[in-house]
Amino acid sequence: MDISQFTQCSPTAWRIEPTSRMHVPAIIFATESLIRDMDHKVYEQITNLAMLPGIVQAAYAMPDAHWGYGFPIGGVAAFDPDAGGVVSAGGVGFDISCGVRNLLTGLTREDIYPVQKQLADLLYYKIPAGVGSTGPLRLNGDEMNAMLRGGARWAVERGYGRAADLERIEEYGCMAGAEPHEVSEHAKKRQHDEMGTLGSGNHYLEVQQVTRVYAPDIAQSFGLKEGDVVVSIHCGSRGLGHQIGTEFMRSMALAAGQYGIELPDRELACAPINSPVGQRYLGAMRAAINCALANRQILTHRVREAFSDLFPSADLKLLYDVSHNTCKLETHEIDGRQRHLFVHRKGATRAFGPGHTELPDSFKATGQPVLIGGTMGTASYILAGTQTSETRAFSSACHGAGRAMSRHQATRQWHGREVIDELAARGILIRSPSSRGVAEEAPGTYKDVTAVVDAADAAGLARTVARLEPMIVVKG
Repeated sequence: MDISQFTQCSPTAWRIEPTSRMHVPAIIFATESLIRDMDHKVYEQITNLAMLPGIVQAAYAMPDAHWGYGFPIGGVAAFDPDAGGVVSAGGVGFDISCGVRNLLTGLTREDIYPVQKQLADLLYYKIPAGVGSTGPLRLNGDEMNAMLRGGARWAVERGYGRAADLERIEEYGCMAGAEPHEVSEHAKKRQHDEMGTLGSGNHYLEVQQVTRVYAPDIAQSFGLKEGDVVVSIHCGSRGLGHQIGTEFMRSMALAAGQYGIELPDRELACAPINSPVGQRYLGAMRAAINCALANRQILTHRVREAFSDLFPSADLKLLYDVSHNTCKLETHEIDGRQRHLFVHRKGATRAFGPGHTELPDSFKATGQPVLIGGTMGTASYILAGTQTSETRAFSSACHGAGRAMSRHQATRQWHGREVIDELAARGILIRSPSSRGVAEEAPGTYKDVTAVVDAADAAGLARTVARLEPMIVVKG
């Protein structure tokens, strides 16, 4: 991307001054190297986003930003309903509440090495993965609606996990305001047998070792030290969330014209937050958030079962679960005044800092864990929210490395078998039903996750706590 289009505010903040159609400026958080490597579509999409009604302060993009549907992936924007603010299905994404959950195993890498292959095979057996995968549950109409209302709480009540898990999940495991009746029967049918499944694409389950600690005080509070083994689960609301996104994208494209909203891009289809369409979407989207939270809770239970077969005394405790495709009503201080805003985060995570009132007591001193996923052959990171992130971008941070090339380009450059063999030679075991899927997610298809995390830290979005490297990967 041509950096002459920007005003550089700091080594990690680049501003696009508002044009006549932009209501606010656009700001990208990145180093010069990262921003030069971004596709020009990120520039187009972030400036288009700044043209939507009721947007507050600025349109933001995180260091991992890349082209997406409507919003850039890594896009953050807040809208004021009292100023004609809108909600956009494209600003949440199709995989609603896709997120990362991290579990502390209490084990070390030395415990894992002797049984690494057995554990990889067992996890692959226990965790259904890939396109069309089905899970252990079949939900009837009443149970489907109960799950969409209850989220992870519903799952815990049915024996999938522990009540203590709920304190370590955003919204304490259940998103308020969910309206299952706003979810179509087709969306529910798609989810009928997909609960407890990983899915495909960039979703994964990884057994990881902590290879470096950057903030010992926070790491100790989180229960992390070098040599520890953790488990990360990355997945979302599966077919249900995708169907909701598809259906409301159409509804919002029609609604925008009816409300006199001039869309700079059809993919930015939206509706006023206080309109019937806007309220229907929020009810359905919140139900999809609960679906994702319940799904990750069931997967957590299955992971614990797998570990208990090989390590009967292991106690896998939940560190945190954070989503990165959401729109949430939050209170933020703007120009010295508290305002209730609908914050869209697409491919971006919430990053509440120390002392935030919505955090459980266990994270009041440190800020919430921010979980940044890498790729099969690269590191992932655990960060912590900072007090400065509130003034940077509504307490938001990046969510991963960000793609550097398309899946089609990846399959032209790599073959799944060679990726699996190369990673096995490095001690990383891959289990996947799809060789093509492995090629599409080859490590070289993504940006340098360390550069992304370093930029987020330098920008004050979040503080780096620990580096994780994969030992076992289950891929869809």
